[in-house]
Amino acid sequence: MSQTSVRVAVEPSGVRDWLRQAVLDAGAEIVPPEKAEALVWTAAGPDEGRDGPAQLRRLLDQHQHLSWVQLPWAGVEEYAAAGVLDHDRRWTCGKGVYADPVAEHALALALAGLRELARFARARSWGDQAGISLMGGATTIFGGGGIARSLIALLQPFGCHITVVRRGDAPIEGADRVLPYEQRYEALRGADVVFLALALTPETEQLIGEVELELMEPHAWLVNVGRGAQVVTADLVTALRGDVIGGAALDVTDPEPLPDGHPLWDLPNCLVTPHTANTEDMAKPLLGGRITENVRRYAAGEPLLGMVDPDAGY
Repeated sequence: MSQTSVRVAVEPSGVRDWLRQAVLDAGAEIVPPEKAEALVWTAAGPDEGRDGPAQLRRLLDQHQHLSWVQLPWAGVEEYAAAGVLDHDRRWTCGKGVYADPVAEHALALALAGLRELARFARARSWGDQAGISLMGGATTIFGGGGIARSLIALLQPFGCHITVVRRGDAPIEGADRVLPYEQRYEALRGADVVFLALALTPETEQLIGEVELELMEPHAWLVNVGRGAQVVTADLVTALRGDVIGGAALDVTDPEPLPDGHPLWDLPNCLVTPHTANTEDMAKPLLGGRITENVRRYAAGEPLLGMVDPDAGY
């Protein structure tokens, strides 16, 4: 298959049209779906006022010849839940593309929490000294993908003891130990920071609730850059009110967006950012580069990056 022969549809029209240039940069031709071999899907999901999974399913039902679909973001749970993912074609997503900026944000949230920056920022008078240093501390990361690996690299200068909890116990470079989900309780004890940086699946939904929060250290911070539904929000509010843990720093919440007046907004030991660990401006060069590379690989018959397992849902 020659590079110039690749015909790619970029749909839906008018959504992230800047991705069209990424396809052209790979030497491919942009054509309507009925003439295409592959599809670059540009609608991230229902947060954009459209039912992206249903829209994609209709398009694929009409054009079953499409052999490869590229999805825009790393999270594909909406598509998995809607039954769009199948074994009839190859699926790729933005898995790993946004790892560095998300890991950077996770570390920033952790440091802000341990150093009590949220409380100090809200203060209107001089107060007592407070804060915990991460140097030589202990961290636990739920997830063994790109974000976790980038975060491990960022944590190296702090000399932390790093535990990773993931499916299976295969070693990860830089991690002191890797535990399967079955041993997750062991990973919570003794950690100064617990990071959530994993895909949302039935196995990881409501991963952190009352029991898990009780097992965490009284000074520990929970940092979530994964998905909001991985935390039982009501249990987290109760734990924060009772100082069961040191605090929570959340870039994702359940519900999301977090409604005005929600209790999490007013808790002094909670720091919330509006799902901004990876912004659209950050995403443009990263996602554009991934799509250009994947179109090139598709043309050359090489393995694609960011493969999605329809059975696993990520």
